[in-house]
Amino acid sequence: MAHHAEPERYATPGNSDQKVRKWLAQLSQLNRDVVLDRGRAALLVVDMQRFFFEPAGESAVLVGDVVIPNIRRLAAAFRTAGRPVVYTRHAHKDRSDMGMLGQWWDDGIIQGTPESEIVPELAPFQGDVVVGKSRYSAFAGTGLDQLLRHRGVSDLVVTGVMTNLCCETTAREAFVRDFRVFFAADGTGTATEQMHQASLLNLAYGFARVESVARLLDSLG
Repeated sequence: MAHHAEPERYATPGNSDQKVRKWLAQLSQLNRDVVLDRGRAALLVVDMQRFFFEPAGESAVLVGDVVIPNIRRLAAAFRTAGRPVVYTRHAHKDRSDMGMLGQWWDDGIIQGTPESEIVPELAPFQGDVVVGKSRYSAFAGTGLDQLLRHRGVSDLVVTGVMTNLCCETTAREAFVRDFRVFFAADGTGTATEQMHQASLLNLAYGFARVESVARLLDSLG
């Protein structure tokens, strides 16, 4: 089995504003000049499940104290604006249905376990939608595309974990499906800062407007 990167706590509540300014400054020549259309936007909260935050395993994300409050603020703003908040929950019946994920990873999220539950701080509200998935992409084998189009969504704000796996894969596929993608730099997290920054760079180059949570909140008015 391949060696996986040692998780690091690369952002904290005390330095997250400084970090996001640094990340966005590195993208300043790449980021497209597009503004979120408040009336046609939806928030996607990808896989914010206990598996990634408690206990800490090979898929641990150690920046939960930054990402979770930021997503919570965004979700509240989307609800206030009357716009959809959509969660994904990644889980498998057992290892036999993991496909390539089972070959790549030693552990996985099993349906019905405590680790499969969305973290309590982000528990969905009545009216929110929860989409089950079993691959990196939130569009693979789900009804997400149809759900968004039925609700008149053209602009998709991507948050959650992990930046470089499910979030990036979903953002790329949303772009291919002709959604305008907005990627929350401090509303996503992964194992290391290097991985996080690499995804932000690639997404800004070809797939998404990478933005701070604060700026996204401003766009929602």
